[in-house]
Amino acid sequence: MPDTLTPLSLLTHPYTALRPLTQGPGELRQCGREPGSAVVWSMAIGRRPATVEMLMERPGGLALLVVLPAGSEVGLDPEVMSAVDRTRPHGILPYHPRPDPAGLAQVLRRPPADLGGEVTDYLNWRGIGVDRETAHVIRRIIDLSRELRSVSAVSRSLYLSRRALGRRLMSRGLPVPSHWLQAARLLRVATRLQNSDATVSSVAVDVGYPDGFSVSNQMERLFGCRPTEARERLGWEWLLEAWLRREADVGALAPVLTRSGSLAPNLREPRRSARRAGAVTGHRALRESA
Repeated sequence: MPDTLTPLSLLTHPYTALRPLTQGPGELRQCGREPGSAVVWSMAIGRRPATVEMLMERPGGLALLVVLPAGSEVGLDPEVMSAVDRTRPHGILPYHPRPDPAGLAQVLRRPPADLGGEVTDYLNWRGIGVDRETAHVIRRIIDLSRELRSVSAVSRSLYLSRRALGRRLMSRGLPVPSHWLQAARLLRVATRLQNSDATVSSVAVDVGYPDGFSVSNQMERLFGCRPTEARERLGWEWLLEAWLRREADVGALAPVLTRSGSLAPNLREPRRSARRAGAVTGHRALRESA
C-alpha cells in the first residue's frame, strides 16, 4: 500500500500493490487500457459526488472494488447504498484501513454466481439498449451455456427456432446467437482458469471443447487474447468488453432500440444507470475510451 492513502487506487497485474489515482477522469481512462485491472474505492477516505460521477463514467472493462466505510452496511446506510448502486461494483468488501492487494485480487478473480445476470447488468451499464424480453433471451443463452454446446440445443430450450432466435437478436443490432453462446462458454473457461491450477486442456474438456487448442483459437478470435493471458489478467469484465468492441468493429453490435426509435451509434461511453434498473432500455452503446 502507498504511504499516502487516496480514495481511489488501481489494482493491476501482477496484483502485488495498489497505485494511487489522483489525476481525475483522464487518468481513469488510461487505466481502462490495462486488461484485468480494477479501481479500488475506499469509501471511508472519500465519497464526494464528483468521485461517484467519475466512477459511474469509468471505461468499460475496468472493474470496481468498493471498500465500505467503518461500521457501514450497504443495506442500512442510504447514502452508501445509493453510491454503490450507481457505480455498479464488481465486488463489495468490509472496511479495512489498508486493503491487501492479494485479498482484493481474490475478489476480482472470483467467478460470478449468476453470470447471465451479471452480463445483462453490464450491458445495461454500458448503455446497450435492448428490450426486456431480448435481455431475458440473452440471459437465458448465457445460463444455458453451462450445459449446452450448440445453438440448436439452446433454441430448443428457449422454444424458438434457430431462425427466430437469430432474427430476434440481429433485428435489434446484436451479435448472432452462436457468438453469445461462445462468448459465455469462454468466460466460464477464463474464470475456471483464474481459480484453479488445472491445465488449459483439462478445463477445455470439462467445459465441452475437444482440446486446449480449440479453446485457445476461439479465445483469440472472440477476445483477442490467449488462455494464458486470460488466466493471469483477473476478472471477466475486460474479456466481455473486448468481445463487445470486436463485435462493434465489424458492425455486429449496433442496438436499434433508442427512445427516439432511431439507430443508436455503435460506440459510446458507459451511460449513467442504476445497477439493477429492470429492463435494459439504455440508448447508448460503446465507443472507444480515449
